[in-house]
Amino acid sequence: MQAIILAAGSSSRFWPLNKTHKSQVKFLGGSLVYWTLKTLVRSGITEIILVCGPNSNLKEEIGAGPKINAKVSYIVQDQPLGTGDAVFRAKDFIREPFFILHPYKFYAEEIIKAMIRKEKDSNAQAVFAASPVSDPQDYGVLKFEGDKLVGIDENPSPEKASSGLRTLGIYFLHPEFFQYYLKLTNHHEEDLIDALNLFLQEKKVDLVLLDKDLPTLKYPWDLFKVLQLMLESENFKEHIASSAVIGKNVVMNGKVYIGENTKIGENTVINGPCYIGDNCEIGASNVLRGPVNLEKEVKTGAFCEIKNTIIQEGTHLHSGYFGDSIIGKNCRFGAGFISANRKLDRENIKSTVKNQKKDTGLTSFGTVVGDKTRFGVHCSTMPGVLIGSDCNIGPGTVVFDNIEDDTTFYAKFEKVVKKN
Repeated sequence: MQAIILAAGSSSRFWPLNKTHKSQVKFLGGSLVYWTLKTLVRSGITEIILVCGPNSNLKEEIGAGPKINAKVSYIVQDQPLGTGDAVFRAKDFIREPFFILHPYKFYAEEIIKAMIRKEKDSNAQAVFAASPVSDPQDYGVLKFEGDKLVGIDENPSPEKASSGLRTLGIYFLHPEFFQYYLKLTNHHEEDLIDALNLFLQEKKVDLVLLDKDLPTLKYPWDLFKVLQLMLESENFKEHIASSAVIGKNVVMNGKVYIGENTKIGENTVINGPCYIGDNCEIGASNVLRGPVNLEKEVKTGAFCEIKNTIIQEGTHLHSGYFGDSIIGKNCRFGAGFISANRKLDRENIKSTVKNQKKDTGLTSFGTVVGDKTRFGVHCSTMPGVLIGSDCNIGPGTVVFDNIEDDTTFYAKFEKVVKKN
């Protein structure tokens, strides 16, 4: 069985974590695309075509990681011509019914198996997966005539949404689908939906309906739901490596993973679920309040508190509070950093994405920081602030608004000297 994974987009709404494709954010020591590949293999799919962008390093990353027991082919979409074009580029590889999905569907094993059963039982030419939706403007919403699925409305306003179901972005199609893509006279970024709507008009399509919504990955704060799901999955196993060094009076509660050669300082408290990767150094008297995911070579100083936070590899923290935050690779934080993660009125936190305010739906949300950004001592961030990659934040600075990539930002202090 075959699958096409779509990983060629620019992930512009995912800034500041889009220096690489958003599916390359790591959890439990592997990227989301890696866990998705593992899911496909467990579902019986042994031939995978991965469509990536012209500057992607996905092939190198996957090739350097643990072996995937499937044939993985790579196609480059050299221009951002949309998901339909990305799927069509894989046409010559497809010989049988195939899946289309995004590279962060690591949770989809049972869904895929249910779709395969549905296709066999109903003799459908396509099977879609769908789930309930409360914010239809961000999704493709299913349209019905009676019980018959007749189309997908892309990003409808809430008052115009034709149903309370959205497509999960997992499609099981027969190869004749490509003929319908060729029928399109207008190609654009979302023309995959146009081709699917043409297909729906003439072919038998069935549905696998879920009783709960599952996370998508449009905005960086969507990673919090991914973190929760990942730490609830079978991929997360309780383990303390034999090479790990655990200091005196360390307390661990709940499910905890500690990787090879990792050191946990004395008097630290770890409340799971918590993943700490290889070669980490957790300082003395730290408090880790799960869910927490620390990738390899993360270091903290003494008296550091981390709560509901994702930190990518190679980042170093000194002391302070990191709450409900997502930190990229190889960042540096001086002593006394504080991420404010609650509004005074306890209302939902809004973040600015592509110059538009977005309601995150979260009442607890700290900051998101890109790769290789550095903070001086005693810095703090206000709730929902996004900070780019390769930035320098000066000491004593409070960040109230987003900071673009490659920016030096600091509070200006005036020295006042008076003689008695």
